[in-house]
Amino acid sequence: MSFGETGEHITENAFPTKSPDQRFERVVEYAPNAMILISADGTMEMVNAQTEIIFGYARDELLGQPIEMLVPERFRTGHPRLRRSYSEKPNPRPMGAGRDLYALRKDGSEFPVEIGLNPISDGEKHQILAAISDISERKHREEQIARSLREKETLLSEVHHRVKNNLQIIHSLLDMQTSSVIDIQAREALIDSCNRVRSMAQIHQSLYQSEDIAKVNFADFCESLISSLLATFNVDISRVQVKSNLAHVELTIDQAVPYGLIANELITNALKHGFPDGAKGQITVSTQMNDQEVVTLRVSDNGRGMPDDFTPGTSDGLGLQLIELLADQIGGTLDITTNGETTFVINFKIGK
Repeated sequence: MSFGETGEHITENAFPTKSPDQRFERVVEYAPNAMILISADGTMEMVNAQTEIIFGYARDELLGQPIEMLVPERFRTGHPRLRRSYSEKPNPRPMGAGRDLYALRKDGSEFPVEIGLNPISDGEKHQILAAISDISERKHREEQIARSLREKETLLSEVHHRVKNNLQIIHSLLDMQTSSVIDIQAREALIDSCNRVRSMAQIHQSLYQSEDIAKVNFADFCESLISSLLATFNVDISRVQVKSNLAHVELTIDQAVPYGLIANELITNALKHGFPDGAKGQITVSTQMNDQEVVTLRVSDNGRGMPDDFTPGTSDGLGLQLIELLADQIGGTLDITTNGETTFVINFKIGK
């Protein structure tokens, strides 16, 4: 519950009856929150029944006493200064907005509270009406929710870690199998499979290491992917350079896995086929996101280009078929340009 939101001072004119004081006292007495009327010097002049229940004091134990007796000792010293500061510029508002407030019971126990302050004035006498709500149950529920979220985050992080480990085992098994395969075509197929498995493992590794285990920093992933592929194909970086221009884009796991596999296929294809026979050149990898949250992945190279008879959508190569299927999976579009540089552009909208 929020306090101090009446937006106007309370005066005697607010109670148009023959006995305004009695009506005011009745309103205070039966209020669902602890209500304490405080004088300008901080003395408690009126308390209601709920105050007795919440704080554990009898009414006559509170009347005439300083309000600081209900303030925990560690905050008591500075409280008179805060009270005077409020009296200099009184206005209806919550007390200590944005801070955790605590009150002190008769038995010495502390409990969290919300306090609304309302100045009351009859022209000569100035008082403060404090509405105090015990929020112990709400705080307890919030702590339970926070603890549950932490436990789920820990569990999810461990799941990503285990998935990553299992994928690395699969990658290692495929890599071992590759070394014993004599047929060149079969070996290349196994290497491609290794790279695909590793790209998925890297995504789960990114999630495991990230503070936000629900999102993948795709720029970091791409940098890691590029380094891995350069090592896999033993690329001479003085001959083939890979330039990256990667915007900060965060993707969910459902988006990052297919998008990561697409990036893997495109970069792999450029490294394997773009620069045969010692040819030199450059591969450019870039990402960006516009105001409509459309993410664009662009991979281009100035190598030998696609075959003369290449027609988008009709290729029987597994890599390009996989790219088309994955682009469709995330609701994206694939555009291929073969004039000059060979350029692949994947667009998709986050959250689609």
